[in-house]
Amino acid sequence: MRGANDIKTTRARRLRADHTDAEAKLWWRLRSRQIGNSKFVRQEPIGPYVCDFVCREHRLVIEVDGGQHNESASDKARDAWLRARDYRVIRFWNNDVLSNIDGVLIAIAEAIETPPHPAQR
Repeated sequence: MRGANDIKTTRARRLRADHTDAEAKLWWRLRSRQIGNSKFVRQEPIGPYVCDFVCREHRLVIEVDGGQHNESASDKARDAWLRARDYRVIRFWNNDVLSNIDGVLIAIAEAIETPPHPAQR
């Protein structure tokens, strides 16, 4: 069994400390099993990536993005890589989290309640 990757762990810890306002606001609502009794972790290394939020139980990745991610080819490649490994990925814009947190939480709850499409398993 492989041990932790020190470089990824250090990067994930740094990202946790340097979170955006939107990430902090969403984390406050995801932590402690507040949505569907599902456990989320933040800044979780998965393969070559560090994901903003992950619910391992439902294989759900949540990304909170700023404008620099608009039409990003690297984000598309990252999403494809995660989906190939049976993760579902949902993305929200920072301004959506900051101005419509209830709508974001409803979308996350629906994603948790909806089983993955059979082709995604």
